[in-house]
Amino acid sequence: MTPAESFRALLRGGGPLLALAPMQDVTDPAFWGVQARHGGADLYWTEYFRVHRDSRPEKYILDSITQNPTGRPVIAQMIGNDIPALLRTARALQQYPVAGIDLNLGCPAPVVYRKCAGGGLLREPAKIDAILGALREAIAIPLTVKTRIGFDSADGFDQLLELFANHAVDLVTVHGRTVKQMYRAAVRYDLIARAAGQLACPVLANGNVHGPEQALAVLAATGARGLMIGRGVIRNPWLFRQIRQRQRGETPTLPTGREVLAYVAELWEAQTSPQARESARVQRLKKFMNFIGEGLEPPEPFLHDIRRAATQADFFRVCAAYLDHDRPMRLEPAGPAAAPQEVEAACAQSPSKEIPVLLAEKVISLGVKCL
Repeated sequence: MTPAESFRALLRGGGPLLALAPMQDVTDPAFWGVQARHGGADLYWTEYFRVHRDSRPEKYILDSITQNPTGRPVIAQMIGNDIPALLRTARALQQYPVAGIDLNLGCPAPVVYRKCAGGGLLREPAKIDAILGALREAIAIPLTVKTRIGFDSADGFDQLLELFANHAVDLVTVHGRTVKQMYRAAVRYDLIARAAGQLACPVLANGNVHGPEQALAVLAATGARGLMIGRGVIRNPWLFRQIRQRQRGETPTLPTGREVLAYVAELWEAQTSPQARESARVQRLKKFMNFIGEGLEPPEPFLHDIRRAATQADFFRVCAAYLDHDRPMRLEPAGPAAAPQEVEAACAQSPSKEIPVLLAEKVISLGVKCL
């Protein structure tokens, strides 16, 4: 069975599809391997290939495809607006064992959208129409799209759904915020529900999924075929497994502090190079600790201490001080998060009303760019 056939079989299958969101400078093969060892996703997206007139697929991202440690289908993600270059890149990527080609319409990083790429394309629906039409004709494998609900408002969301339907996109992932909202505002699960109800293709819900009970509530409220999760599984690599357990009616297994400490050590080995300066290795891991720390109760003391660690010894001393214990950890952000039943009630409201935020995740100058 080819990767594309495996992907299509997943789309036809039962149970919710669970996908790892692509995050630049995070979701490399080493991170995929860590995730797979803790339960893993059903589908993986590469970091985005930057596509322009003179571009060629980046080798380090191609390694995610050729050295895929998960055994699961991989979608090759592109970002750009140059149609000939996108077609050239899509045809080249088809020669690799990829399950599909994805167009990024969601990246909210200003350096990206100012070039009319990623989320910036949402300001130009005619350009999206042309790109999707060209890609649909050019590739023989599934075509997927990741999008936000609009650039600075959701007023054009219905038009966007029409474009996806007209070009028979095979799967759409919807992040329920606008580009300008980044990760700060309420997630519009009602609009994800609208997409799932109107599109013939499967829809994945994306945005602030952080726990197994809340994940199932989002699925029930939106009618989505599955979930794409990014920051939530940096914090809790057991989350995909926990969602599956909850789906089967089981009580999710919570990791102990020492298991979380072992995960941190695993990230250190997977995400830092022994040849790099010690200070650079510490800084690299702090990117992950900002998310993991938000799962501690309370998060502030750990985050205060870990951000001041300067050496490897300091780093692991701080981690051990907070994690060297056998108590179970939920690894969900503390704060006024909506209960699962409130997610469902909010989706039943008028589509014009925003759903209460489920503790919007903080952005702490991490340089992590994704949908």
